[in-house]
Amino acid sequence: MAGRIRQSDIEEVKARTNIADIVGDYVSLRPAGVGSLKGLCPFHDERSPSFHVRPQVGMYHCFGCGESGDVYSFLQKMDHVSFTEAVERLAGKVGLTLHYEDGGATPELGNRARILAANTAAEEFFADRLAAPEADVGRRFLGERGFDAAAAAHFGIGFAPKSWDELTKHLRGRGFSQDELASAGLVSAGDRGVYDRFRGRLVWPIRDVTGQTIGFGARKLLDDDNGPKYLNTPETPVYHKAQVLYGLDLAKREISRSRQVVVVEGYTDVMACHLAGITTAVATCGTSFGVDHIKVLRRVLGDDSGLGEVVFTFDPDAAGQKAAMRAFTEEQRFAAQTYVAVGPDGLDPCDLRLAKGDDAVRRMIDSKKPMFEFMIKQVLSNYNLDTVEGRVAALRAAAPVVSDIRDPSLRPGYTRELARMLGLELSEVSRAVSAARSSSTPAPAHSSGGSSQAQLTGQARSSGQRSGADATPATPGRPPVADGPSLVTLPTDHATRLERDALMAMLQYPAMVGVDLTRRATQTAFANQSLAVVRDGIATTLDTMDSPDWLARVAHEVPAPFSTLVTELGVAPIPERSEKELTAYVRGVTSSLIERDLLRRKADLLGRLQRADPEQRDAYTALQRELVQIEADRRKLRDE
Repeated sequence: MAGRIRQSDIEEVKARTNIADIVGDYVSLRPAGVGSLKGLCPFHDERSPSFHVRPQVGMYHCFGCGESGDVYSFLQKMDHVSFTEAVERLAGKVGLTLHYEDGGATPELGNRARILAANTAAEEFFADRLAAPEADVGRRFLGERGFDAAAAAHFGIGFAPKSWDELTKHLRGRGFSQDELASAGLVSAGDRGVYDRFRGRLVWPIRDVTGQTIGFGARKLLDDDNGPKYLNTPETPVYHKAQVLYGLDLAKREISRSRQVVVVEGYTDVMACHLAGITTAVATCGTSFGVDHIKVLRRVLGDDSGLGEVVFTFDPDAAGQKAAMRAFTEEQRFAAQTYVAVGPDGLDPCDLRLAKGDDAVRRMIDSKKPMFEFMIKQVLSNYNLDTVEGRVAALRAAAPVVSDIRDPSLRPGYTRELARMLGLELSEVSRAVSAARSSSTPAPAHSSGGSSQAQLTGQARSSGQRSGADATPATPGRPPVADGPSLVTLPTDHATRLERDALMAMLQYPAMVGVDLTRRATQTAFANQSLAVVRDGIATTLDTMDSPDWLARVAHEVPAPFSTLVTELGVAPIPERSEKELTAYVRGVTSSLIERDLLRRKADLLGRLQRADPEQRDAYTALQRELVQIEADRRKLRDE
């Protein structure tokens, strides 16, 4: 029986892993104060970022949907892997050899890991076969489209030999079972038994955002191949075509940096764009561009400010026009501005590069037109504008397009442009646009479950209320619980803010605050009872304060309904300060909490001293000594 991973190894892997690097493969993260990063939540749709990552404490938390956890839970939720698989994957990244307890042997990799391993082995097999004599037809195909051996290697292109089961035999010899190959979509079953799914085709590896090969796309080359022009991996536990964008692993960094993404229609178009310097190009994989693709791109773009650009390229044929209409239908899901780029003479990026060179591809993207302008022209092209009837019908069809423009400052300009194109009075077109807007249903929300934002600087605020099971994150080691106190619902009086900020300092920067100062802070009286529970949780875990998972320990120590509040306090951004000022701030706010308690105690002692009988010398002197000690403590606190 397989053993459990040694706990010390689990902690060591986490300590060596920067959670921001792992989350950053899926979400574009931007600074949100010292030691804090934020981005669009990968667990729910939102317009404004409420997903925060604290690398120093190794935790993430979304103030919109309540999801939170550490780097292991993030991978478990994003990639649907087991805890063991998450640890093993990260151990491989940091180069740590894991040890297993209970006398067990190293466990077999999970199903997902085996599928990924099979895909990697298949990719190597295909790439190796591209150099074989049989693959000459594939090399010619690439060469005729302007792609040399270096380009093929860069994109990992290979060749599937025209054989019944050559790949199957190769992978079986590498230790993969028939069931694993079937689960990966590498083999199919027919009357004659199991056979290779891809045969006699040029093969592109399809990778996820982290660069792992999750499937393949294969192009028909031979006349006697009766299959479709492009054959993709079927749906598998790791490959879901509606959520995959070809080239995203290569483009994600530049997309995040430049805030631009170019959506093209095929693998060779992605290659042409990248080789021409448009390294933000991606393509769908055997399916239409849809809502799930938009969710992925918005996270990578950091699509919350409206400053980004999404550029679509479409073929001029009927299929391209249909794709344009689908993209236009979903356009309002982006905060970024959307554009359409069409090549001269209707050439797609691959053909344009071949005919006119790399510079022509760059000019094609630079000459992009706003999506709405493109769509208005497309709608009008369906009508005869030389007749009154045609112009009236065209106005009825185009007015809803203009009315859907989400930026109100652009709508009047497009209304005037539509009037010019139709040769109609501006007042007539304006009435039609207004009527279309008033009769239309509200634009689709950017979120299937609503959007919310928590901006946490000096005080916590939220634009939405959380409800139901989504309101509470799963603290590591503890199942989700019902709604409890939350950072965004705390009172905003001065006393509560001080207690909140001091707890944030202690939880997020324990080494800077120090054990002694933290111990004294946990002995103070709190006005807010919810925060007092967190204070007690800190007090009972002080001996583990130097542990990398201290925040999780505190969250586990408090009663279950308060675990969310601990996580939020440990992840919420501290008011932005330079690194130099940070130590002074976190120690200062903790000291302020202690001094407030000393002042309370001083006031209490002064009242007792006033009521005391001077004739009772011992009791009277004891009160005076306590007052002197409190003043000494206050002076010492200020000098620290």
